[in-house]
Amino acid sequence: MSQPVISVAGLGKRYYLTHQERSDTLRDSLTQGVRGLLRRFTSAGTAAPEGEEFWALRDVTFDVRQGDVVGMIGRNGAGKSTLLKILSRITEPTTGRATIRGRVASLLEVGTGFHPELSGRENIYLNGAILGMSRAEITRKFDEIVAFAEVERFLDTQVKHYSSGMYVRLAFSVAAHLEPEILIVDEVLAVGDAQFQKKCLGKMDEVARNFGRTVIFVSHNMDAVMQLCSSAVLLQGGQVAATGKAGEIIHRYLSAHQAQQNYTAPDDKRFGILGVVTQIPGPQSADLVFQIRFATGAPLKLPTLGIVVYSANDMPLFGSNTIYHPWLQEARFGATGEATLTIRNVPLWTGTYHVSFWLSDGSIPIDHLPEAVTLEIVSAHLPANASPAKDIGYVHVRGEWNPRP
Repeated sequence: MSQPVISVAGLGKRYYLTHQERSDTLRDSLTQGVRGLLRRFTSAGTAAPEGEEFWALRDVTFDVRQGDVVGMIGRNGAGKSTLLKILSRITEPTTGRATIRGRVASLLEVGTGFHPELSGRENIYLNGAILGMSRAEITRKFDEIVAFAEVERFLDTQVKHYSSGMYVRLAFSVAAHLEPEILIVDEVLAVGDAQFQKKCLGKMDEVARNFGRTVIFVSHNMDAVMQLCSSAVLLQGGQVAATGKAGEIIHRYLSAHQAQQNYTAPDDKRFGILGVVTQIPGPQSADLVFQIRFATGAPLKLPTLGIVVYSANDMPLFGSNTIYHPWLQEARFGATGEATLTIRNVPLWTGTYHVSFWLSDGSIPIDHLPEAVTLEIVSAHLPANASPAKDIGYVHVRGEWNPRP
């Protein structure tokens, strides 16, 4: 068996968190600065770190082979971005080692690898040179890079004047087209629009399948990880909690964090939707239940509640409201009310979803809560280790096939 292209062994990264006291005057600030400088050095002249010790990564070990597409998943603060910075040679590890065999292109945050004073055209050549490519090689790929990024009109504009979306489009296009052996992409793609994200996923899949490149992909969008990645690494508290097939690891991750997602209004909010308690499908029930509590201050003529469920990419999937379900009669509720919405056998695939809520008096809006609740759902419609086919969408529908030989 060939050597892995990425070999991580006992990797650790330590930081020191300093807790500074408040400075009320310029004199206080200068005094604390001098004291801090003096404390930084011992009599021998070596740095003396101070502050609370924090390990962003500890004893991380795994291998990645050529052509693998690996998803790095975990909650915020799990150590994903720190790990990618080490793999990209931006940060040095405190312990252990990360061996990289191949040319690496990284897209970790908006602006990574670009010089703001240079134009888009100049940055394409600069990045190619950093990757070790000749000018002729870059020129051969140039038109393809620009077409993919859709920045033709702004090619000779300094990139400091680009929007974040333009920046990401060009940065991804450069990273994906300049023939790296290893492509590392962080959550930065979330800056782009949904259509461009889909385009990027297709390009990463093409790079891996058709050219045998290795892709490391970090995302909170479990749909994207499921679609793109063959395997996954789950990070938890700076350590590797599990590795394996993408479907199995995603199922484990979502199952572990499938707590109720609730909404509680601020204390000073008197009217509108005041609370939402959510029951997410699990082993006991396949139903999705919302308990919605609201206050109107006075009886409404036609009190109306509604929800809309969105994908992680903000695509509206379905909704429900009381307009066509006359459960509220005129003056049935006074200043307060509560309603329960139950969606039987929720038809969603495994993934992350957002739910918005609204309250109105007929057509007169009273309250709107965009993305008030986030759902992390494990689908009951597929085995834990199964991956949905590409472009299968978000919603499961029941169908009966009757083959005729």
